[in-house]
Amino acid sequence: MDLEARTLPPAQKATLLAKLREYKSDLNVLKREAKKILASNDPFSARDELLNPGLVGRHLGPGLDQRDRLMMATDRMNQTGERIKESRRQLNETEEVGVNILQDLQLQHQTLLHTQHTIHGVADGIAKSRRLLSSLSQRFERHKYIMGGIIAVCLLAILFIMHVKSGH
Repeated sequence: MDLEARTLPPAQKATLLAKLREYKSDLNVLKREAKKILASNDPFSARDELLNPGLVGRHLGPGLDQRDRLMMATDRMNQTGERIKESRRQLNETEEVGVNILQDLQLQHQTLLHTQHTIHGVADGIAKSRRLLSSLSQRFERHKYIMGGIIAVCLLAILFIMHVKSGH
């Protein structure tokens, strides 16, 4: 058709070429709509509709005017906004739980450090007690031998005194 229009006289040629361009434009629009309808099963089609506002809702039928298409797009945007708000709420809750867990872990860490310090104090006390008991045991052994010696000397003195009194 394009070739035939170019061979016509200039007066007819201009009007036919303009109509031909209009028909080509309409054909391209119809091709895009056909692709869009075929891709409507695609999960990314809603995103594409939002990104191409000139084509929003054309495949939904001739009964929808621009206002209806805009309302549908607004509803989708509102739903997306609600999902984002819900995601933010969940993110904040998760962050709060994480902060609480970190605080609990910090408290437990401090408790463990205090317990460790206390255990070291107890271990030092036990070591001191063990040294004291060892010292007391050594003193007891020394005192036992000293007492045995004193008792032996006293017995010998008594025997000597008794022997001196009886031998005189």
